[in-house]
Amino acid sequence: MKIKSIILAAGKGTRMCSDLPKVMHQVGGKPMLRHVIDTCRALGDGPIVAVVGHSAEKIVDGVADESIHWVHQAEQLGTGHAVSQAVPQINDDDIVLVAYGDVPLIKAETLKSLCECIGEFDCSLLTAKLDNPFGYGRIVRDEFGNIQKIVEEKDADATVKQISEINTGIVAAKGGHLKRWLSQLNSDNAQNEYYLTDCVEHAALEGAAITSVNCEDPDEIQGVNNRQQQAMVERCYQARKVNELMARGVTLLDPSRVDVRGTVTVGKDVVIDINAILEGDVALGDGVSVGANCILKNCVLGANTIVKSHSVIEDAVIAESCDIGPFARIRPGTELAQNAKVGNFVEIKKSQVGKGSKISHLSYIGDAELGSDVNIGAGTITCNYDGVNKFKTVIGDGVFVGSDTQLVAPVTIGQGATIGAGSTITKDTVAEQLTLSRSKQITIPGWKKPTKK
Repeated sequence: MKIKSIILAAGKGTRMCSDLPKVMHQVGGKPMLRHVIDTCRALGDGPIVAVVGHSAEKIVDGVADESIHWVHQAEQLGTGHAVSQAVPQINDDDIVLVAYGDVPLIKAETLKSLCECIGEFDCSLLTAKLDNPFGYGRIVRDEFGNIQKIVEEKDADATVKQISEINTGIVAAKGGHLKRWLSQLNSDNAQNEYYLTDCVEHAALEGAAITSVNCEDPDEIQGVNNRQQQAMVERCYQARKVNELMARGVTLLDPSRVDVRGTVTVGKDVVIDINAILEGDVALGDGVSVGANCILKNCVLGANTIVKSHSVIEDAVIAESCDIGPFARIRPGTELAQNAKVGNFVEIKKSQVGKGSKISHLSYIGDAELGSDVNIGAGTITCNYDGVNKFKTVIGDGVFVGSDTQLVAPVTIGQGATIGAGSTITKDTVAEQLTLSRSKQITIPGWKKPTKK
């Protein structure tokens, strides 16, 4: 079954009060439209057509997906008119799915169930039963339960408004039928628009076989028209993601205070404390512990690594049994080997830290290569930038660097060397030797503190 997906994404989104097109606003760290594209792509290798209008260029550039066929709707004259713009892309024997770029929580399995009805039926509607159906089009059935039409809220009388079964707007149909029904639409309604939903009445009048699939989870069909709805959808998305993590054995100390904004893979017995943010592709090995208020972005954490509170790790690879934080920042391009320690108020950028090495506090390590069992004293700085270019610092195995030391790159510290506290090292140092560069300490006999005159 090959499905041709048409995603409607032309709405201006006036109630968002934003220069950003509505479908480009994010849920879970990803534009809503991208969520829907990814969901449609999960249905198979069928083509995807996106109908855009307002700020079309921003949407096309923002999605940056050459596999999408973009169709422009110059005037926003309703959902039926929007789908009509894609008619040249529809073949008579296509199974056509119409979805919406501002309904990001819809699941692939729900859409698949809808599309699987086509063949036995000519048209399949995704419906839902809501306690409060206000604002939605109602499904009108005859005395035998057959779908006759859909009536939008603004066109509904008091009797129709009592109906709790609503139209989600998502529909599947055979391509040839859909094109014929679209050609019969008119704008004789309260909004003077061409409603896609009117296709159902045309289908019923000609005796087409129409069915519906009930959406059991109302969260899936939530649309976003304003910031409040965006926030509600975000909470639903996060609830879905944290439930997935817990189902895989992750301990979340407070599931309502963890945000997932990407793809997270986990081992066994992972523990995540409150206010953690997981962005991009994050992999957490067995027994990893993530403290409160941490941000992990595009990183790998090996088994039994501990990340203490208020630490940020981005685009980095951390081996097993490392100890990080609190208040540590590990920047892109960093790799920590097994049993490395990065303590409080340490920043590391684009550096390799060897097995068992320690940078315990108040240091900056950038563009550096550290061997194994290195000890970096408090306040050590690799001076890697001359205002134009970056230079590398190489520190051999077993080196001890005293506190308050500046290593001015490019420079190499020989294996097993010791650097005295307070030194500024500008030249390569000899292995296994003590190197220091600081003024000789003196005491001035007879010196007295100044007195106030």
